[in-house]
Amino acid sequence: MPLEFTKMHGLGNDFVVIDAINQSVSLTPEQLRLLADRHLGIGFDQLLLVEAATSSSADFRYRIFNADGSEVGQCGNGARCFMQFVHEQGLSHKMALQVETSSGPLQLTRNAAGQITVDMGVPRLEPAEIPFLAPARDVIYTLEVNDVQLEIAAVSMGNPHAVLLVDAIDSAPVAELGPLIESHPRFPERVNVGFMEIVAADTIRLRVYERGAGETRACGSGACAAVVAGRLRERLSDNVKVLLNGGELVVSWIGTGHSVLMTGPATTVYQGHIEL
Repeated sequence: MPLEFTKMHGLGNDFVVIDAINQSVSLTPEQLRLLADRHLGIGFDQLLLVEAATSSSADFRYRIFNADGSEVGQCGNGARCFMQFVHEQGLSHKMALQVETSSGPLQLTRNAAGQITVDMGVPRLEPAEIPFLAPARDVIYTLEVNDVQLEIAAVSMGNPHAVLLVDAIDSAPVAELGPLIESHPRFPERVNVGFMEIVAADTIRLRVYERGAGETRACGSGACAAVVAGRLRERLSDNVKVLLNGGELVVSWIGTGHSVLMTGPATTVYQGHIEL
């Protein structure tokens, strides 16, 4: 099966983006894992499908698959690449799009300078909605990992996130703690793990260990979850610069009950085709 694709990235978080409107696409988990293999396939953190909308209120349907073949409901960096892709491919020339995801509707806006803002929706903080096993909602939870009590925040941005506050992300035990927290039994659907260093009220540094992908150079939904966690702890302002290994995002959140807005770039690397 020949498959046309575009390789893109959002701050180094890299994607294979596929037009599933003008070509027939049906990928098995095994094929997804092969495509994700950086030695045997193309290589990506996530694969994104652009599909026709199923409702009249949406422009497109947006689906996301991790490198391990699992499907997930949200990817902020991917959403910016989605918007850039449909413009470059001539699928739409709208400056604002409404797209369907398995986590609900998503609004994307592109400005004249090419920066893309994603309305990530209202963060979900109730444990059952994350999902996270806890008796009641709280700002900080204690999580036992290898007999050590860690303090985390738990947030869903359409996908689950655990956020740890660290003194310095350069020395944070991301490789050690990331997989242990990702698969912790209190997160029944696994979890993305953010390690946040607060530089100032309007600036944080962040590393994210993503479920199904490992540590990536940037994670848009992780940036949003970290800002929400910091705001709930009353440590951050409502407009925050998030410094990731791949570059910089701006995340805005005025508080509980309101949507999180994330702004940043999207870059096309190359187009190609592969036989499956």
